[in-house]
Amino acid sequence: MTTFKNLLLTGVALGALLGACATAQAAAGVRVKELARVAGVRDNPLTGYGLVFGLSGSGDSARNRATLQSVANTLRNFGVNVSEADLASRNVAAVIVTARLPAFAEPGQMLDVQVASSGDARSLTGGTLMLTPLSGPDGRVYAIAQGAISVGGYQFEGVTASLQKNHPTVGWVPQGASVEQGSPLRVAGDGRSLSILLNEPDFTNAERIADAIRGSVSGASVRAEHAGKVTVAYANVPANLVSEISRLENLSVQPQRKARVVVNERTGTVVAGGDVRLGEVTVSHGDLKVEIRTDYTVSQPEGVFVRPGSSIGSVVVPRTEIKADEGPAPLVSVREGASVAELVSALRAIKLSTRDVIAVLQSIKAAGALDGELVIQ
Repeated sequence: MTTFKNLLLTGVALGALLGACATAQAAAGVRVKELARVAGVRDNPLTGYGLVFGLSGSGDSARNRATLQSVANTLRNFGVNVSEADLASRNVAAVIVTARLPAFAEPGQMLDVQVASSGDARSLTGGTLMLTPLSGPDGRVYAIAQGAISVGGYQFEGVTASLQKNHPTVGWVPQGASVEQGSPLRVAGDGRSLSILLNEPDFTNAERIADAIRGSVSGASVRAEHAGKVTVAYANVPANLVSEISRLENLSVQPQRKARVVVNERTGTVVAGGDVRLGEVTVSHGDLKVEIRTDYTVSQPEGVFVRPGSSIGSVVVPRTEIKADEGPAPLVSVREGASVAELVSALRAIKLSTRDVIAVLQSIKAAGALDGELVIQ
C-alpha cells in the first residue's frame, strides 16, 4: 500500500507538472512542426537477415537447419567448401536485423541497427554481426549493416540453475549501418501545393493551423481538408521550397489539448491533464470480505460388527464454514469543477488499492461526471 501511495503521488505530481508545462507552452504558442508534418516526410522500415559470429557457446543449436545452411553458404562465398553435417559449433546465431531509414537520407549516413535472434540462441553477448544487406518494402537494398553487438543484459546457466537479466537475445549496433541508397520518398506533390498532416487529428487544431498559415502566406489558397490535413496551394511554385517549409513549420499556433486521464494498472500511476475536470459526484466504497473454510473429518461406524457388509465402512465428511464480513462503506464527495488530483487525494484518504482507483474512475466516467477521456494501460 505504501508503494502504491508513493506511485500515486508521483503520478499526480507528474500530471500537475505536465499540466503546468502545457499551460505555459499554450500561452506562448506551439510551433506547427510540433503538431504536424509535411506529407511525404517520414521514416521507412528496413529489414535484413544475417548471422552473428563470435558467440561463446550461446548461439543456435544443430536443430536450426537454417542457421547451418546459412553458415555453409557464407563459408562458400569465402572459398571454403563445407557441408552442413560438419558444422556443430554453437558460436553462430541467425538474426533478424531492423533499422529505420530517415526521410531525405543520403548515401554514407550512419544508422542505428537492432538485432534479434531468430533461432534458439541463449545470448548474443560478445557477438559480431557480419555484413547484412537491409531492404525496404520494395525489395531494394538501402543500407548495409555490420559491427559489434551491444546487449543490455546477460544470461548464465548452470546444471540446475540459471540467471538472466533483461533480454540477452536482442541487441543494438550503434551507427552500425551505412546508407547505400537515398530514401525514395520526398515531399508529396509537385511543389505547387503542400499538405500538412496533423500528428493527432483534431478539427479545431486543423482550422487554427490553417488560420496561422493564411495570416503568414500571401497569394496562396489554404484550406483544412479534414481533422488531419491542411492543404496549401500556391499560385506559383516557391523559389525555395525548403525555406518555405521552414517558415510554415515555425509558425506559432494555440493548440487545443484533449482532456485525458491515463491510468497504468501495473505501476499504479495516474496522470491527468490540466483540462480534466469532474462534475459533482459522491463515491461510496464498500469493503466486503468473504472467508470460506472447509475441513474434512472421518466418520467411523460405531459398535462391533461380525462380517460387515460392503456398504459399511469409514466415510470422509467435508464440513464447510462461510463467514461474510462487510465493513462500513467510506464516503467521498467531490465538488463540481474539482481536478483529478483532488479526487485521488480523497481516495487515498480511504486507502483504496490500485484496482479500486481504476474502478472508481471507470464508474465516474460511466456516470458522466468525468469531463475527459479515460485511458487505461
